[in-house]
Amino acid sequence: MSDTDGKKPLGLSGGARSGQVKQSFARGRTKSVVVETKRKRVQVPKPQAQSAAAVNAQGGKASGTTDAEMDRRLRALQAAKAREAEDAERRAAEEREREEARARRREEIETKEREEREREELLKQKAEEDARRKREAEEAKNRPAPAPAAEADAPKSDAPARQRNLGPDARPGGGNDAKRKRDDDSGKPRGGERRGGKLTVNQALAGGEGGRQRSLASMRRKQERQRKGGGGGSQNQEKVARTVQLPETIVVSELANRMTERVAAVVKALMQNGMMVTQNQVIDADTAELIIEEFGHKVQRVSEADVEQAIEVEADKDEDLKDRAPVITIMGHVDHGKTSLLDAIRKTKVVSGEAGGITQHIGAYQVETNGTKLSFLDTPGHAAFTSMRARGAQVTDIVVLVVAADDAVMPQTIEAIHHAKAAGVPMIVAINKIDLPAADANRVRTDLLQHEVIVEAMSGEVQDVEVSAATGQGLDQLLEAIALQAEILELKANPDRAAQGAVIEAQLDVGRGPVATVLVQNGTLRRGDIFVVGEQWGKVRALVNDQGDRVNEAGPSVPVEVLGLNGTPEAGDVLNVVKTEAEAREIAEYREQAAKDKRAAAGAATTLDQLLANAKADESVSELPILVKADVQGSAEAIIQAMEKIGNDEVRVRVLHSGVGAITESDITLAEASGAPVIGFNVRANAPARAAANQKGVEIRYYSVIYDLVDDVKAAASGLLSAEVRENFIGYAEIRETFRVTGIGNVAGCLVTEGVARRSAGVRLLRDNTVIHEGTLKTLKRFKDEVKEVQSGQECGMAFENYDDIRKGDVIEIFEREEVERSLA
Repeated sequence: MSDTDGKKPLGLSGGARSGQVKQSFARGRTKSVVVETKRKRVQVPKPQAQSAAAVNAQGGKASGTTDAEMDRRLRALQAAKAREAEDAERRAAEEREREEARARRREEIETKEREEREREELLKQKAEEDARRKREAEEAKNRPAPAPAAEADAPKSDAPARQRNLGPDARPGGGNDAKRKRDDDSGKPRGGERRGGKLTVNQALAGGEGGRQRSLASMRRKQERQRKGGGGGSQNQEKVARTVQLPETIVVSELANRMTERVAAVVKALMQNGMMVTQNQVIDADTAELIIEEFGHKVQRVSEADVEQAIEVEADKDEDLKDRAPVITIMGHVDHGKTSLLDAIRKTKVVSGEAGGITQHIGAYQVETNGTKLSFLDTPGHAAFTSMRARGAQVTDIVVLVVAADDAVMPQTIEAIHHAKAAGVPMIVAINKIDLPAADANRVRTDLLQHEVIVEAMSGEVQDVEVSAATGQGLDQLLEAIALQAEILELKANPDRAAQGAVIEAQLDVGRGPVATVLVQNGTLRRGDIFVVGEQWGKVRALVNDQGDRVNEAGPSVPVEVLGLNGTPEAGDVLNVVKTEAEAREIAEYREQAAKDKRAAAGAATTLDQLLANAKADESVSELPILVKADVQGSAEAIIQAMEKIGNDEVRVRVLHSGVGAITESDITLAEASGAPVIGFNVRANAPARAAANQKGVEIRYYSVIYDLVDDVKAAASGLLSAEVRENFIGYAEIRETFRVTGIGNVAGCLVTEGVARRSAGVRLLRDNTVIHEGTLKTLKRFKDEVKEVQSGQECGMAFENYDDIRKGDVIEIFEREEVERSLA
């Protein structure tokens, strides 16, 4: 049975070639397999297809291709060819540029090499000429003087020399002696004296060219000195007077650089003028001007405040002005009912939210009455908030002076009157608490006369209204008086311009970041506006009105909270809207740097006498350092001002750092380094700060009423006062006799004439009613026994500590010292 029996051969049917393949297996087994190889079918194109391909190759349209497709293909082909042409041109241009650069570099290198060779040749020729002249001088010195007759008898022998002095055309047969002419024209000696380019043994021995020559660098230095000093001599150059541009503050090293003077000379000049500064310290423009004039230069004052021109605006036209709401500030003494009166107008309960029932922030509210809008500012009345009251008067149109009918005029009432007069704004007197039994409105009017405030009831021009915040009496009359005064003022503003406003209050709010309460004074503030305020800038992220609602814009006389600042501004700063963030950032950075330079210059501008005086004064002054963190900027400012008033010549309070926001870990670190407590006013410490305070032993005190804060700090500062020592007289003793006792010294036998003598008391020795010694007793004996005290009329023995000059008839004054604790007033 064969391998192919009953099996169909492998392969494909139709036109295949058969064959056998021998397969090998393990253990020598083999097997033959019949296979078929299929031939590849070759398709011959038809005549129609050939004609179509030819048409397509010639640019015609192939079958199945649309006109649009053909157009796209042609455009793509043309674009590809254009790109190839552009690339080729660009490559050719780049190659040309590279060739030109290489040619320029080669030319520069060749020029430098050529100049160097010419310079070396010139120096070499100069050296050779000097050597030749020296040698000729030596030869002329050693050569005997020729006889005059020899010169007369030999005129022909001197002909060549004469001919050398003639021009080339004067020599006969000049065209035939070209070689000789070149030698003569060069000016070099002929014959054996002519110098060659090579160094000979004789020249080397003679010290001509073979001696040691100056280096090329030395020759250059010599030429440079000759060119500068006119022959190399050191001459004093005339001092150049320069025009120095002087900003408001300048660093000492920069000042020296602008004057092109040595820094050490400028520092020396400053020290001679009493300014102990270094080269890295900042000085003010006036001091720098003195130094510049001392060095003989001119001063040109320049200002870096050009960036501020971005916020300068033109005056508004009369046709652009529109009526605006008046801004009314409620001012007066503490607890006279300012906030309660405003609550009655607003029908709210703001006073209940203030700690201790006193206002500690400037509140800004807008009220609408009888279709007229009024913007109110509520200022604190406590003495610590003087600056906040002044700030309220600066941005207001009308001041409502609240005076309690039972208290009449008080200290903060007088301050409010002064602020209103300084701001030049009209005043309306609201006599509050008229419903109380002890109310006396006429007393208030009379007291106001002492401060040049004459009300209408006293035939004056100042309106006065009797009101009661508790019952609402007289509120309508007060609003009518405000509306009348506003109508007289004819308040107008342009709402269609970039906004400008004043920061009433600023705080660091948890979750919202820095927040500023802004009273818009001109223009309209909108969401998305870019602004700069003081040393800070930002973009209005949100506007919140006094009701807590978000608004899209705020017009003139509208108070709003502005979110989107990059830092907490100072209360009282002016807000201005600018065009771009770059301008706002530049202005803010300039203001910040100017403030830093001003503080640095103020600290550096200290004379040596002032330094010594301050150091001497600080030796006897004890300081109580504290750190203050408050909820708003105005409260922090008021606390700092209150702390500055605490103290006397012996003790004072020093505020190391003040800020707005929660107490942080960095505050604890600073407090630990200086040994100061941390005071939080309406703020609390965060968790890391509390943990750090517990670990480092830093005391944190929380307050919500400024009265308590001031009292506690004053008590702590009083603890630093040295106790007052008082002397209490307790007795007199008269010396009747003196004795010399071995081991003790002179002992006085005394009679206590008045009071009592005690062993622990202090004593003074009086001779002829003059104190000649003050000290303590060494011993006090009654007979032979040591006693603690001796009563009046008894005799005793006394000996002084380290003093023996006692005489009969001297009087001993006996007294005791008592320490009394002191406190600050």
